[in-house]
Amino acid sequence: MNPNASGEPGRTRPPRQGWFWPAVLLVALLVAMPSASPSRAAVEIPAAQVEVDGTYLFQLRSSKDYSAEQRADAATGLLQSAAKNPTPAVIQVVERNGLPVISLDGKPLLTVTRLDVAEGLSLQDQAETWRRRLVEALEQGRLQRQPAYIRRMGLRSLALLLGAFLLQRLLGAIFRRAFAQAWPHPGAAGELIPGKAGSGFLTRALLRCLQVAIWISVAGTVAELFPISRMALQRLRDALSDSLASPFLPLGERSYSVLDVIVLITLFLALAKGLGVLQRLLRTRVLQYTGIGKGAQAGIAFVVQYALLFVGSLVLLQLWGHDLSSLALFASVFGVALGLGLQVITKNFISGLIIIFERPIQVGDFVEIGELHGTVQKISLRCTEVVTLDRIAIIVPNAEFLESQVVNWSHGSPTSRLILPIGVAYGSDCTAVSHALVEACKDYQGILQEPSPKVFFTGFGDSSLNFSLLVWINQPMRQYEIISDLNYRIEAVLRHHGISVPFPQRDLHLRNENLQLALPPELSEMLKAVLAGRGNSSAAPPDQDGA
Repeated sequence: MNPNASGEPGRTRPPRQGWFWPAVLLVALLVAMPSASPSRAAVEIPAAQVEVDGTYLFQLRSSKDYSAEQRADAATGLLQSAAKNPTPAVIQVVERNGLPVISLDGKPLLTVTRLDVAEGLSLQDQAETWRRRLVEALEQGRLQRQPAYIRRMGLRSLALLLGAFLLQRLLGAIFRRAFAQAWPHPGAAGELIPGKAGSGFLTRALLRCLQVAIWISVAGTVAELFPISRMALQRLRDALSDSLASPFLPLGERSYSVLDVIVLITLFLALAKGLGVLQRLLRTRVLQYTGIGKGAQAGIAFVVQYALLFVGSLVLLQLWGHDLSSLALFASVFGVALGLGLQVITKNFISGLIIIFERPIQVGDFVEIGELHGTVQKISLRCTEVVTLDRIAIIVPNAEFLESQVVNWSHGSPTSRLILPIGVAYGSDCTAVSHALVEACKDYQGILQEPSPKVFFTGFGDSSLNFSLLVWINQPMRQYEIISDLNYRIEAVLRHHGISVPFPQRDLHLRNENLQLALPPELSEMLKAVLAGRGNSSAAPPDQDGA
């Protein structure tokens, strides 16, 4: 018996949708969550499709002795061999054992069974319909292998690729002109200004997606023009469908495929990125105009972002078809991991929560941690970003702010006091020195006039009279600049009033007049020669003229 006349329950491959299948897959990853829900465990349709040169023709059902896969593979192999033959094939319908049999060049190709017949058709009608499709497919395959067709489609492929390249460049030019702020652009001083972080990223991502979609569409269209590339594309579709759609991750009562996981990860990343953009918009467009401090703004935006992330994650898991009650096991395993291997991360995480809600430091505070001085730029769950006076970003673990001594110059009130030590020479008028130091602070905008600057006579040094100038500031991050400016002013005022600033001096008294020096041999010989020459010149007799 013809193996194609019978079969067993098999698998159905849905009819392919042409070259735009990658675009359909892209849309499914982004928006078709219900379609990607775990339905792989459902009962599959016992059918398989017959193809010629990668073109779907019809489906065969399983029979008594052979599966649908066996029947379809046998028929597809014979048809593929006939399509490569330059001689036109003869396809007829004959009747055997009361069933119509489709023959190829006089040899049985497949037997039409009652399970193969569509609703409303008879066996003979179904066989005749399939025969016409086979004739058309084989004739099309023979023509598409002609040199004239290959040359014509080759030129069309080049035209499509060139059109895709020009369309990609045109889209880029349109986006750059319409959304110029989304791309890096030169500033007034010639420096390169980066594009916007929020809306700019979305604009650039949209452009990249459109460009990728153009190339995917053109590549699919070109592949559909030639039989060999069309068959390769169909095999790639089948391989991707088998690998992506096969369940591999059992969770609860359901099993999930690679496609399900890709959908979940894609949507979760989109959710996280969207909430990041929302947080920036909340801080710059809403909270900035409420009048509250920068630290409170950062705290509110942080809580809103992670609360929405938690709720959105639960919603995504529900849409994904996952039973949230099964997360209890994951929570227990995660708790054990926190207690064993993630102690440092957990400590920084808890410290971040304490910093955010208790607010010992806030965004914009000028802090001092050991030798590190800088402004708090960003507070996250694990670490805090501090920008030093040298404009260098330092990432500090949150636990450092709670376990070590931290000087927060901006905590409570930013007003703080600076002490500048000054030494003047002995013999200077102390009252004049005090007035001169106060005069140096007069009309300087970097310090506060209330409380007013004060001068203290702190003591007598080894070579100077020591004074301390006390000033108050409300810009701690400028303290080094203010100290430098005041030192310039103090030096100028003291010089104007004739008050000198001493430098350390020492008087050396020798008890023994005979001082022995150890000199190198070369230097000793040189000194002896010099002394000997000087002695000879003093002992020489006067000449006759001077006698």
